[in-house]
Amino acid sequence: MKIEDLLNLTDGTVMSEPTITAINSVTVYPSKVEEGDLFISNESEDIAKALANGAYAIIFSDPDIKISDDEVAWIQVKDIQKASFRLIRYVLISREANFYLFNEHELSFLKMVVTQKNNIEILPADWRKMFEKVLNSNAKMFVGTNDELMKMIKPDVSILNKDASCEIITDTLFKTTFKINGYIYQEKDITPFHVDYLQRVVEFCDKHHLPYDLDRVKYTKHFVPVFIDGFLNVMNPSKSDKVAIFTDNLKDINKAREYVRYNGAWVKTIVMTPPKTKVDGVDRPNWYEGVDEAREILKNAYFNYAFVYALDKGMLPKIREEYSLF
Repeated sequence: MKIEDLLNLTDGTVMSEPTITAINSVTVYPSKVEEGDLFISNESEDIAKALANGAYAIIFSDPDIKISDDEVAWIQVKDIQKASFRLIRYVLISREANFYLFNEHELSFLKMVVTQKNNIEILPADWRKMFEKVLNSNAKMFVGTNDELMKMIKPDVSILNKDASCEIITDTLFKTTFKINGYIYQEKDITPFHVDYLQRVVEFCDKHHLPYDLDRVKYTKHFVPVFIDGFLNVMNPSKSDKVAIFTDNLKDINKAREYVRYNGAWVKTIVMTPPKTKVDGVDRPNWYEGVDEAREILKNAYFNYAFVYALDKGMLPKIREEYSLF
């Protein structure tokens, strides 16, 4: 690519008097720079490494960056992230690639049930990693969860069908029997308010002819229930009425507590969060400073269901499990 084209694409300004007129490729990692490449960064040490590896051009936005080699094209932009994604959009003009914005729950089920992912590239949320993935992948389909970055690549990025709804036959908070595409799946390890996410993923797979297996359905990392006793030992559900439910999001806590209110008035629930975390409908959550304090709350509080936010099942004792739901 010619330097003048780089300037037009990135809305940049050349801050040196380069002898070079074009670059070969582009990267955001100095270790990947080869002679003739463009390097994008605001880190002085990384820029020095890129120049040592033969970079012909540098894109940066930090006005404090010192120009050390006038023969190299030093291109200053307002925002290196936005400039990088303008380059990505240019590269994609010649490709037939589709981009889809998933939420975290949808992505978890996609990873879980799809049996062949050869033609799908799952994009990380970090902009540099996303930039490199898109630039260097030959995939026809890209899936990501970062709304801002995905829309930088494709402003009208596609989303899954938000109106998709699955037929639930029977359910508890921890087991659901549901019907998809005419088949009934009995008592799967999935909470009922996650089933519609699964339905969206199934419709996506059907539309794009992606093979999937719904027998793989199980709890996602977003909602992990574990039956325990008073010493936090993992128990068989038939021997315990106490459940620690580990979640990484407050929305699932709200949905689960709403489900309990309508379906199990006898159930005593508590919510455990890091200090100063606000949970809708919970006046006094149990705040914990660390894992040890969280363990003490679980041992001493009276509850049937404890919703534990921002910790995982690894906080439970490291013992042989008699029974597990996962």
